[in-house]
Amino acid sequence: MKVVAAYLLAVLGGNASPSAADIKAILASVGAEAEEERIDLLLSEVAGKDITELIAAGREKFASVPSGGGGAVAVSSGGGAAAAAPAAAAEAKKEEKVEEKEESDDDMGFSLFD
Repeated sequence: MKVVAAYLLAVLGGNASPSAADIKAILASVGAEAEEERIDLLLSEVAGKDITELIAAGREKFASVPSGGGGAVAVSSGGGAAAAAPAAAAEAKKEEKVEEKEESDDDMGFSLFD
C-alpha cells in the first residue's frame, strides 16, 4: 500500500510517469523501507496506462463488492436445537432491556412536542 501511495503522490506532484528512484525517494522521506519487488511489480502493472483510467476501473470493481452490515452470523458448535435455545433467550433479554431504556426516557418528562 505504501508503494502505491508513494506512486500516487509522485503523480499528484506532477510526475506523470514516476520511476523506481522517485518512489524510493518519497518512501525514504517518510522513513519507510523501499521494497524493490513491490516497486517493480507496480511499475510493470501501470506502465503505459493513465492513472485516472486505472482509478476509474478500480472504482467500478469496488462498486460490485458488498459492504456494510448485513446481519449477525450465528456459529453453532454442533449442539443443534439445544444451542439455539440460549441464543433465543439472550435475544429476548436484549429486547427487554431496550424497552426498559425507552420507559426510563419517558419518566424524565421530555417529549418531542413540549
